[in-house]
Amino acid sequence: MTDDVLRIHGPQQAVHPLVLDSPHSGFCMPADFGAALPEADLRDGEDCFIDELYLPATERGIPLLAALFPRTYLDPNRHAGDIDLDLLDGPWPDAHVPSGKARIGKALVWRTLDDGRPIYDRKLTVQELRQRIARCHAPYHQALRGLLDAAHARHGVVYHLNCHSMNAVSGTMGEGGAGRPRADMVLGDRDGTTCAPAFTAFVREVLTAQGYDVAVNDPFKGVELVRAHADPAAGRHSLQLEVNKRLYMDQATLQKHAGFARLQADLMALLEAIDQRFAPA
Repeated sequence: MTDDVLRIHGPQQAVHPLVLDSPHSGFCMPADFGAALPEADLRDGEDCFIDELYLPATERGIPLLAALFPRTYLDPNRHAGDIDLDLLDGPWPDAHVPSGKARIGKALVWRTLDDGRPIYDRKLTVQELRQRIARCHAPYHQALRGLLDAAHARHGVVYHLNCHSMNAVSGTMGEGGAGRPRADMVLGDRDGTTCAPAFTAFVREVLTAQGYDVAVNDPFKGVELVRAHADPAAGRHSLQLEVNKRLYMDQATLQKHAGFARLQADLMALLEAIDQRFAPA
């Protein structure tokens, strides 16, 4: 499936009980963005190359869903009701499910960049937000649900990796202060609620054996995509996996470096290990 909103790489029907999604690697700027900043600045928060890192998995029969629109336009890893009311020119008439991210300008539709600069020189209309939800958020979640349902129907169980990258060091919000180095990898299962503890432990064990420093639920626990699509008791396991950008790219130039190939190979080995360990006999 290909259009200007999302792309499903690989099979619609998972050969293995594994499904991947990359919600923040897109950078196709929608015509109706209406931002007051240059396109280069609007790539703030982008999980650069994450879809490319996992792309070889599709040749092994593992589907990969990727958003094509930028995270600054709309973040599919938020609830559809997580509206920043300060961004609107009027009252929000639909469900309001705040996460607290509006306080830092990072709700469903971003109000500010990481450095605090406003993305818009105007207020957005209710209609604009509704259109973005209908065009981007709803199709992304529907596509992911379809892939997970198909894998679960075929295998009786599904393991969903929600794929992200993170900056090399902490920002200004929390984490004990800005500039603190982050682990190589951070696994997020919302404190053990979105997948079986054995799954998180196994992924951590494999990555640690590969030589990576791995943290769990610190500082990232997982957000809406793992929350909304997980049901461990029903055999639906979702785990967020953050990889440190320093492992594969230069954050200043947004270019891959020599570490990309090694990280990609290690991630493919991780997927192979998951399939061997958790696929039904």
